[in-house]
Amino acid sequence: MLYEVVHSVVPPVAKVVWRPRVTGLERVPSTGPVILASNHLSFIDSVVIPIVVPRKVVFLAKSDYFDSPGVKGALSKAWFEGLGMLPVDRDDTKAAIASLDTALEVLGRGEAFGIYPEGTRSRDGRLYRGRTGVGHLALTAGCPVVPVGLTGTQDIQPVGSRLPRLASVSVTFGEPLRFEGRFDGVPAGRARREITDEIMAAIGALTGQEPAGVYNERPVDA
Repeated sequence: MLYEVVHSVVPPVAKVVWRPRVTGLERVPSTGPVILASNHLSFIDSVVIPIVVPRKVVFLAKSDYFDSPGVKGALSKAWFEGLGMLPVDRDDTKAAIASLDTALEVLGRGEAFGIYPEGTRSRDGRLYRGRTGVGHLALTAGCPVVPVGLTGTQDIQPVGSRLPRLASVSVTFGEPLRFEGRFDGVPAGRARREITDEIMAAIGALTGQEPAGVYNERPVDA
């Protein structure tokens, strides 16, 4: 119910304010499980993608947004739940495994799951190497992966800014990638790596970002 209320208000307002340029939206399946794998430039990415996709897209967000005390904490929890986000404790050593299990539950319900294979946002604009969780999800769920290319979102809420700003934003959806049957007999670790690299190459083709060639590490204070 909360999701329906928030999405009846936020997307129309956001589209009027930021007027995002959207390309390839028809490539997102209207029903059934699908993974939306995107580059990551800003905290606001997890708001931009859901407001342009006509179906619910579930993202994971750090648990701090859901369990802060007081009225501000309650409003924060309502906001993130209203956007369809689920909490994950990023400081838990088992969080990575738990987040994959949560993603598989979402996909098992036939929903869309959004993921940033880079793991954390790029602070220098380069496209970092993808972590293989997305490859694991694609193999295990057996569903299509739609690459997503975001540009300009880093200017909506630059690192360190408290309030969003007006900026030119583009969201491009690529052709769905399917991996069913393509990696039969391939060792699981190698299959996950090759799938992830293919997904990241597709994202890079949409954004034109310079490949960093290394993993992006989350800052201590992020």
